[in-house]
This record gives sequence, structure tokens and C-alpha cells, in this order.
Amino acid sequence: MSGEYERAFRESVTDPEHFWGAAAEKVQWYKKYERVLNSTNPPFYRWFEGGVINSCYNALDYHVANGLQDRIALIYDSPVTRTVKRYTYGELLDLVARCAGGLHRIGVGKGDRVVIYMPMIPEAVIAMLACARIGAIHSVVFGGFAARELAARIEDAKPRVIISASCGIEVSRIIPYQPLLDAALDMCTHKPRTCVVVQRPESPAILRKGRDIVWNTLLDADPVACVPLQATDPLYLLYTSGTTGKPKGVLRDNGGHLVALTWSMKNIYGVNPGDVYWAASDIGWVVGHSYIVYGPLFYGCTTILYEGKSVGTPDAGAFWRVIDQHGVSVLFCAPTAFRAIRKEDPEGNLIKKYNLSAFRMLFLAGERCDPDTLVWAQQHLNVPVIDHWWQTETGWAIGANCAGLELLPVKPGSCTKPVCGYDVHVFDAHGEEVPPGENGNIVVKLPLPPGCFTTLWKNDHDFVKTYFSAYPGYYLTSDAGYIDTDGYLWIMGRTDDIINVAGHRLSTGAMEEVLASHPDVAECAVAGVHDPVKGEVPLGFVVLKSGVIKGQDVIGPELILLVRQKIGPIASFKAAAVVKRLPKTRSGKILRGTIKKIADGVSYQVPATIDDPLILDEITITLRQMGYPKR
Repeated sequence: MSGEYERAFRESVTDPEHFWGAAAEKVQWYKKYERVLNSTNPPFYRWFEGGVINSCYNALDYHVANGLQDRIALIYDSPVTRTVKRYTYGELLDLVARCAGGLHRIGVGKGDRVVIYMPMIPEAVIAMLACARIGAIHSVVFGGFAARELAARIEDAKPRVIISASCGIEVSRIIPYQPLLDAALDMCTHKPRTCVVVQRPESPAILRKGRDIVWNTLLDADPVACVPLQATDPLYLLYTSGTTGKPKGVLRDNGGHLVALTWSMKNIYGVNPGDVYWAASDIGWVVGHSYIVYGPLFYGCTTILYEGKSVGTPDAGAFWRVIDQHGVSVLFCAPTAFRAIRKEDPEGNLIKKYNLSAFRMLFLAGERCDPDTLVWAQQHLNVPVIDHWWQTETGWAIGANCAGLELLPVKPGSCTKPVCGYDVHVFDAHGEEVPPGENGNIVVKLPLPPGCFTTLWKNDHDFVKTYFSAYPGYYLTSDAGYIDTDGYLWIMGRTDDIINVAGHRLSTGAMEEVLASHPDVAECAVAGVHDPVKGEVPLGFVVLKSGVIKGQDVIGPELILLVRQKIGPIASFKAAAVVKRLPKTRSGKILRGTIKKIADGVSYQVPATIDDPLILDEITITLRQMGYPKR
């Protein structure tokens, strides 16, 4: 292929300094960098060293200075509180500047950490940008995380200030945050000086005298200007979900992050300044950081902050209502949301009730999208549907169809091509590159492009050991898959989702693809479980579409036969259970590892990120009925 994508990709991996130097011309510098890339101490690469910049200035001040103060920057859409509120760039800048002034007044300065423990409300976005404005390092913790998990992050980050809210709201359930925050701080040896609380009328908090202040007190301050920062100064600290033991804090810089995300908005997502962009995620995850807050605002778009169920089991018509009401051009969400919508509305009848004329493209990420769900979305939405792949560590897409560069043919089930800057390879366990079409460990040749993590918070040793020691000179993604003869990436799951059945390495992702192709299946999961003879065997769980009344005795044999026909007897797929729902994280990822531990009779901790812990009880009962564990 000799198109625009191929030209840009080749330049990005053969001459990254020229490629990213050109991209850096699109952002606003107080002082231009002295060098694009410092590669003298791998894997500790530094982008745009010597450059002076501010992320908040690029997100807000620059647009206002160029006459866009009346453009809508942020739409807060909260069906759980029946609220829709719009903020112009000028209004948002005023709030952020005053919040930054309030933080400065209570002693927060450059390099200080601020933990933000918030629901999906505008104050969370304002707090993040206010930290960026004064050079404080924000660390957003998913609202409603258990006290133990919150305490671990507070103890590790040692924040000067915590910003929280009195409660979060999930559909019809109110979750008081203050008891969780109080319990977490009681566990910590580190005690922050101040806690700032947004009082919500649904459940006001009882404040601790001498420690807690209300949000409005913080905003009652004179606005402050942006603090010039080094491009290599940290912007934020984000702990990976499901962390056990010592938290693993991903550290992101200012300059590389700004350049990469600005480039991605046009070249990956194909948006234009002024477009309405909706990432249906949460600010507690990396998607929320990159594409609810920073990326759209860097590029002068309107971003949507949605407080409600956007992953897991959303209202089947909620997506279409938001797209219609706000004129959304591009939607980014997890495949699990679309599987749930398809389950409830398989014929797509709800879609026809809304005007989606502004809608141009759908991007899916966070979990492999089965081909049937992708094709369903394409047929009913009549727009390109692109599955893409990235990680908390990278901060933006590793594999995607770069629609703004050149929309390539879509192959359902793949993540299409490597994104510019990511030189992707597939290795076997011995570090040898495998032939096209063969499964292996997906790695990225160094240097990683700008925007990726620079290290782990106060843990350079584990940064090197975890990500760069297995294959020297390469970043280990811990994802498994292959590259086909056309150069397309196929992500089949985490490396521990490759199971060994009687000496044969098989992908549970490939089996899930087969199960998902059954016309009665809404979503599914396959886990490798212990078998006394074959070592491991695959075990399937499926959720049926609404209205399907087939029982376990009928659907189970149909699925077993389907896998046998499409993969072969070698898969040893002999058990599939029908369940009402699958255990997932709040970001929509299926907890296959936890299913495996239950089936194997191995002790486990309930993941802090789980959407509903009661689902694990249902899975346990189902497994016991099937005779597991078999040890």
C-alpha cells in the first residue's frame, strides 16, 4: 500500500524526530524544545527536552485568546440527575483559573500531588485542568473505589490535597463518598492537609472540622495564570486498575502527551475543531484522561461528560439520545456497551427513532470486539466502525484505523494497522519473530512515541523489569495476537489468555469469536481452566440475547459443535454455560482471570474495579453445578 497512512507510518518509525518535530509545530510552546528526542538512557526516553509548555494553556487559554471564548467546550449530560449543562471555553477557563487560584491559596504548587476522587461531574474536569495550570500532578481515582484501594493510592502518591464529592450516583443508587474517604484516610499514615468536597444535594457529607472545606470555598479565589513547565515535567499520575500489593502508578509528561493527543484527534479520529466528540468512559480511566478531558480540548472540540451507565448494561437508547441531542460526530466507547445494546435491541429499532445525521464514526476499545457486534453496529449505524487497541501505559492508541490520515478497509475482529510511532512486532517466548498469522507476544520496538508513560511513580526498577526486560529493546505489551499478511494487527487477548491444551497453544479470543457468531449469543467469555489430563481446557460462558428461551441443554451442545466445526477437536471445547451476566470491571472489561481462579478453586481477592461483586457468587454457583474445581 502506498497511501498516506503508509507514508506517515514509515516516516514515524524510520525518522521519529522529524515526524514528531513536525507534529510539535501544531501546539503552543512558551519556549521551543532543544531536541525532539533524548535517547541516551533507554528505556527512559525524553521527548521535547528543553521545551517549556503548559497543558491547560493549550486546552483553554489558547482557544479563548483566538476568539473562541463562546464555543462550547464541555457538555455535562447527567440522566441520573436529569441535568444538561453547557460550558463555553471562556466559562470553563474562568472556573479553572479560579480553582487553580484556590489550590494555590491552600498551599498546592508545582510538583505537589492532588488526588481527585470524583464522580462524573464538571468539578472533576475543572480540578484536573486546574492542577495542570499550576504544575501540580493530579491522580484521579475512580469514584466509589473501596476505601482500601483508595488508601493504597493515597499512601503511595502522598497528596497535599484531596478533592472529592459527597456522593456518586449510579442509575438509581446513591454511593456516599465521604465514609469511604474517611475510612481510607484512617488507614493511611500520610494525612493530606486539606480535603475539598463538592456537596451534592442527593447526599450531603458531614465534614471534618479543620480538614474539610467545600468546593465553593476553593473557587472563591482570584484567578491565576498558567505556570510555564518543562515538557518533561509530569502532568498526571494514574494507577492501573486492579492493582494488588504496591500500586503501579503510570506517570505521564506534559510535552509528549500534548503533542501525541493533538496529533491523534485529527489523524486517528478524523475530527475537526468545533466537532462534538464523546468518549463514553469515566475520568477514572485513561480513556477519560485522554479523550474526555485533554485530547478534545487541546484540539478545540466540544467534549461530553456523561454521568450515567455508559458501559456494562446501559439504557439501549441512551447512546442515540445523546448523539441526537448534542450532535455528536465521533463516539468512542467499549464494545461491551454495544453488546449490551445489541442484546436488548437486536433489530436496532431504537436507533431509527433518533436523528443521527451528524454522526460520522464509531471507535471501540477497552476489550476485543467480536466481529458480529462490529458488523451489527456498521449495518444499523451506517458509519465506519473501528476497533482499536491501546493501554493505560501508552495513553493513546497503539493499533487503529487512522481515519484522518486514510480510512483503510475494515477487517472485523482486528485492530487494523499499527498507529504512527508504534513499530509493532510479534515474538515467541525465545525472542524470535513469528511468521505472519502465528500467535505470539506483541511487543513494540523502542523508542515508544511521545505520550506514552515515562516511568512508574517512584519505581524506576519495576518500570524496567515489568515492561522492558523480557525482550531488550522492546516494550512488552502483555497482549497476545498476530499480524496477518496484509499487516493488520489481530489482538486475541492478554498473554495469559493463551492456554496450553495438551501441548497446543490456543487462543481463548479465537474461541470467543466463534461463540459470539452464534445468532442467540449477546456476549461471551472463555477462560482456560485446570484439567488433570490435558493441563488446561477452555470453558465458555455466554449471555443470551433478549427473548431467546433456549435452555442450557440446547444451547450448550450447539456451541460445542460450533467450536468443533470452526476451530476443530484440538480446542477440546466441551463445556459452555449460560449465565445472566458476566463479571466485568466498571470500564467494561470481562474478568476472565477471576473466572479462572474460581473454576480452579484458587483463592482470590474481589477486584476493586468490579462492577458488581454479587456476579461472582452467581458464577461460583454455576461452576459448582458443572463440577468445578476438578483438582
